[in-house]
Amino acid sequence: MSNRIIMKTGEALVEGDEDYLCAEPEIIIGELDGPVGNAFAGMLANQVKGHTRVFAILNSDVQVRPATLMVSKVTVTSNRYTNILMGSVQAGIAHGVLDAVREGIIPKEKANDLGIIYSVWLDPAVLKVRNVDHKALFEVNREATVKVIRKALADEPSIDWLLENQMSVEHYFHQLGVDGKLD
Repeated sequence: MSNRIIMKTGEALVEGDEDYLCAEPEIIIGELDGPVGNAFAGMLANQVKGHTRVFAILNSDVQVRPATLMVSKVTVTSNRYTNILMGSVQAGIAHGVLDAVREGIIPKEKANDLGIIYSVWLDPAVLKVRNVDHKALFEVNREATVKVIRKALADEPSIDWLLENQMSVEHYFHQLGVDGKLD
């Protein structure tokens, strides 16, 4: 896969044992000298209160490659939420990006040429959890990151699969009747 990756998209879901242990990333991945790079630079330069964009890092001063820009789907309003998001979740995402390179999902030779815009979900209910399982939160986000990158770069689900399974896939919040119309 040494061809240019202009722009690929992906979505994934990984759930843990507790309700707050859920990761549902949505990503855009592509060459930094293309539309993804333009969006990446614009998002980093134009910060939004409550949805600050930050790099996925292993720790301060150790940014991962491909450069990954995290954007929270939830408006961040508390220090505790920020600490969990920029701690266990960010670390899980950073490790997941490197796992995807190590597994060959992202070609190693492309690591400096690609950018990932990563829309991250951290359930706000985590604020009500007295003893957050940070190890599990880390692992769920790590797994979800590898999964979403794999799906994006493999164009999954394929259009053929979607057309074949359209009527059998049930949306969590909506149910289709036998005739394909909302009940």
